[in-house]
Amino acid sequence: MLARRPYSVAELRRELERKFPEAATVPAALTHLRELGYLDDKKFAEQAAYSLVHNRAFGRQRIRRELKAKLVDYQQIDSAIEHTFEDVNEFELLERALAKKVRGLRLPVTHAKLATLCQSLMRRGFRAGDIIKAVRARPELTPVAEGVEASDLEGEGKENSEL
Repeated sequence: MLARRPYSVAELRRELERKFPEAATVPAALTHLRELGYLDDKKFAEQAAYSLVHNRAFGRQRIRRELKAKLVDYQQIDSAIEHTFEDVNEFELLERALAKKVRGLRLPVTHAKLATLCQSLMRRGFRAGDIIKAVRARPELTPVAEGVEASDLEGEGKENSEL
């Protein structure tokens, strides 16, 4: 299983227990894999966070959600995110993601299109305040973006997350 892709300790435990429900050797196997260095949540979290930032352009919140879904220990998540963003400017990452989204946008931009654009950036893990700053800095989006506040986006994001 580890040859196919990396796993967190808890994620591999869950998969092994699902695959071999009667086996009492799963804890011993996990211990042995840790001793050999094949399982390390800290290294796994740092590699996953690095990959998500550089390959997928995700922000801090999305990386946190992805690592939680992989059953990584909470302490490892925070340190991995901090380590990953030491050399990455999150606002520049947001700018790149926004530029890519704007290239595919048909002009003129309506309020509905702008809301969809901002919500997609929030799903990528960027903060609403940073999104508003980046959107207002783009000349092609400025007339529509002037009426939008960060609190408007956060409210819409909460409504969509409940669905």
